[in-house]
Amino acid sequence: MADSEKQLTKEERRVIEGCGTEPKFSSDLLDIDKNGTFKCKRCGQILFSSEHKFDSGTGWPSFYDMEEEGAVKTRKDTSEGMTRTEVICSNCEAHLGHVFDDGPRDKTGKRYCINGIALEFEEVGDD
Repeated sequence: MADSEKQLTKEERRVIEGCGTEPKFSSDLLDIDKNGTFKCKRCGQILFSSEHKFDSGTGWPSFYDMEEEGAVKTRKDTSEGMTRTEVICSNCEAHLGHVFDDGPRDKTGKRYCINGIALEFEEVGDD
């Protein structure tokens, strides 16, 4: 584990390192509507911005774009008897969730469906 990586709880490890999924509607980050950034729980890299967050109604924090190009990477996921596109942190390869093509059509059309347990929110003040 790199020095910059944080110690994770058993449940965080299950999701982040074991490619798990947190229960629907269990994340405190679902209702965050403050200005800020969402960082990787394991390494602290900025992944998403509150500016790109939207309510998808799916039960997981959803974003239509990443904060900066290359903040996350994707790879094919054929687990659970289906083919999906997994989203991972481009820095430490923590499992974050999946991306789908059913996001806001007036934006990117993408829905990054992310496990809130894999993220930390940092509020940015309006100084």
